[in-house]
Amino acid sequence: MKPTITSWADEVEADYVDGLPPSKEHVDGDYKHVTEYKFNDEGKKIKVVRSFKIEKKIVSRAVAKRRNWTKFGDSKLDKPGPNSYTTKVADEILMNYMGSKDFEHAQDPLDASKPIAKCRICNGEHWSVKCPYKGTSMDIESKAIAAATAAVGESNKAGKYVPPFLKEGAKGRERDDSSAVRISNLSESMTEDDLEELVKKIGPHTKMYLAREKNSGLCKGFAYVHFKYRKDAAEAIEILNGHGYDHLILSVEWSKPQN
Repeated sequence: MKPTITSWADEVEADYVDGLPPSKEHVDGDYKHVTEYKFNDEGKKIKVVRSFKIEKKIVSRAVAKRRNWTKFGDSKLDKPGPNSYTTKVADEILMNYMGSKDFEHAQDPLDASKPIAKCRICNGEHWSVKCPYKGTSMDIESKAIAAATAAVGESNKAGKYVPPFLKEGAKGRERDDSSAVRISNLSESMTEDDLEELVKKIGPHTKMYLAREKNSGLCKGFAYVHFKYRKDAAEAIEILNGHGYDHLILSVEWSKPQN
């Protein structure tokens, strides 16, 4: 008669009807094998066997003391070491702290074959303050060449904006405020759209500025409007000065040129 071969699941179900057996550990040389039983997502009993390599490492005194702490809670009766049911085992990360001296040594050292200093006067391997030609015609000529090179380099920089009045050969120009008016006594709720609606029927304008508080964003009570034609600016003063707007009486005058 042949012996009946049963699976481990049948043996577990026969011995532990109401639950799963505890985990087992087996040490074989430098390896430790841990056998655990649990239910999978489908409700079936499965056996999980994990193997660990035993390594001895020197750790700090604080780490060694922490490993001897008494476990509590759900892990109160657990054996030494992590429990897979309450602890997630991950790869150990080691950190090496570098001091200021170690960081300096890690940087590329200075090449002793290369000179540390270079004289701007005679191009010698010494500091410019110790050059024997300092204060002579060679020193003056080197300064003039350096200044000219710097000026050419600044002018040839790509993408650098140069205002038209600062370009070579250009004459300085002043802002034309001859057709600008200042509107004051505006309410705090005034917006750019309201200002546009107020002046657009008088004539075309090129620019508007509504002064606002930096923190609150409310109107400071005045604004500037630059009309395209001076006659439109004069008409705006005649129409809007003394005009009632948003329960306030507007005051409109010519904008004073800034010094």
